Amino acid sequence: MIAHRIRDFSQKFLNFPHRFVSGGKAFRKIPGPSGYTALNRLFKKGPSDLDALHVSGFEKFHRYGKIVRETPLPGVNVVWLFDPNDIATVLNDHGNGNFPQRRSHLALEKYRNDRPEIYRTPGLLPTNGEMWWKLRSQVQKNLSSPQIVKSFLTEVNAITKNFLDKLNLNRARNDLLPELARLNLEIIGFLAFDTHLNSFSDAERHPKSRSSRLIEAAEESNSCILPLDQNFPLYRIFETPLYRRFRESQEVLEKVALELVEKKVQELTGNDDKVGKKSLIEEYLRNENLEIRDIVGMAADFFLAGIDTTTYTSSFLLYHISRNAEVQQKLFEECQKVLPEEDSNITENCLQEIPYAKAVLKESLRLNPVSVGVGRVLGADTVLSGYVVPRGTIIVTQNLISCRLPVHFYQPEYFVPERWLKITRNSAPHPHLVLPFGHGMRSCIARRLAEQNMLLLMIRLVRKYKLEWKGTAKLDFHTKLVNKPSSPIAINLTERTRK
Repeated sequence: MIAHRIRDFSQKFLNFPHRFVSGGKAFRKIPGPSGYTALNRLFKKGPSDLDALHVSGFEKFHRYGKIVRETPLPGVNVVWLFDPNDIATVLNDHGNGNFPQRRSHLALEKYRNDRPEIYRTPGLLPTNGEMWWKLRSQVQKNLSSPQIVKSFLTEVNAITKNFLDKLNLNRARNDLLPELARLNLEIIGFLAFDTHLNSFSDAERHPKSRSSRLIEAAEESNSCILPLDQNFPLYRIFETPLYRRFRESQEVLEKVALELVEKKVQELTGNDDKVGKKSLIEEYLRNENLEIRDIVGMAADFFLAGIDTTTYTSSFLLYHISRNAEVQQKLFEECQKVLPEEDSNITENCLQEIPYAKAVLKESLRLNPVSVGVGRVLGADTVLSGYVVPRGTIIVTQNLISCRLPVHFYQPEYFVPERWLKITRNSAPHPHLVLPFGHGMRSCIARRLAEQNMLLLMIRLVRKYKLEWKGTAKLDFHTKLVNKPSSPIAINLTERTRK
């Protein structure tokens, strides 16, 4: 009886929009798996499909085509898009006014809403509408400007040099990823809080140290968010084991964020006329449009969204470089030109003279983007691939899959940076294919900074070392909200002969 009621409700929901919209085939006719996928996961044994969204994405594409519908729960409809023209239609949708909406980080929304004494809003990741824009418009001022991002060059350059000076080559040979996590944490600590977390020190390598706990907590939170978002939300009724893990990891990030913000508040008390470059948190504290609760949320988000994303993306980047000797040699020759001396500083001018390095980064992001695609909630009834998709439908673009299809790229599985150096008007790929940092107003707020930091690491590492891959024959990934390498980043680093 209950099953029939669920089915009847879902069918009514699916059919409802077609009484008002014309111009395409009915929404219910979009091909896709039957049943309620989130409910099915409750009873499925073995690995979850959420751990390998790229695998299930390819399967859906080959079985159903360029548009796929599934129903995780009664009344909740998700459409997967593989066609870049459909992706462009959705990402350019203005049905929600100037505030693109998405359904994401629902557990984080609950966690922060349960703590109004600490957070004014759930933050940039789960929030939608005008509340989202009020926060975004204030915090992006100090992160998105190209000139402000370039002003971070000196600090990041120094931290990266220090990282390479202290890098243990045996650790790199076993797995470079944990070392990259410490590098990115150190960069976040200094740029956001003007604090050296000393992540490379022996003391901070202890499992119970502040650095180790932050790295572990960020990874744990990110690994919990996707299954909490996509499965039946029992955690809203009682605290499930998965939500408990998420809550405990968030409490670690929150505790350090509170400590560092409080420290900065004390430093600024009676010292409002500080001269020189200010940290991001200091700029936010001076912004009258932001409350302290907004700033604590942003501080925690720096750790949550900043450590894993750049760490995993850098790991894939170095994987590709270490497996392609010809690419690495071309890259080294370019690095030599901008850094004749290994210890020279990387300047703004250097970044203007590295077209091949930028092509290498872009090719790595094509094959291994930060996530599978971009999420949106349709703001208006929209025709996609000939089907009328109703307002309120959750859309997940499948850019990762689309970027590996031969219809869009020649020999798409090959790592070929040169494809980005020979682009003409007739050969340029669709602009809505490679979107590793999202799109439009809801794109990654720190995109330029992340790209700059990865370029700095790549230039310095390749200039100093020859990289040789020692890991698995082909590196796959786990879709833990952020695409994570499936095995250790085992790279042999051999110091180049100085001339």
